[in-house]
Amino acid sequence: MNVFRDLFTNVRDLVGGKSVSTQKVLKDLKRQAYKKKADAVIAVDLDYSEFSGAGRSMLFLVATGTAVKLKKENDQQESP
Repeated sequence: MNVFRDLFTNVRDLVGGKSVSTQKVLKDLKRQAYKKKADAVIAVDLDYSEFSGAGRSMLFLVATGTAVKLKKENDQQESP
């Protein structure tokens, strides 16, 4: 099964489209931020690494970001 997934991932990389693996990593990042009661994730960085050996290769994807809590602005603004 992984052979077909890897094959279609390579084709998708050539022609463009959504990457299921990338979306999963970003959803995991969002889930971790939600557990920490964050409102948003900023400064997201995606790092790709390829491991190969014995005629096989694997793409390793790591997503990092900063979970933040947003501050609400006051509804009324003070006049100068």
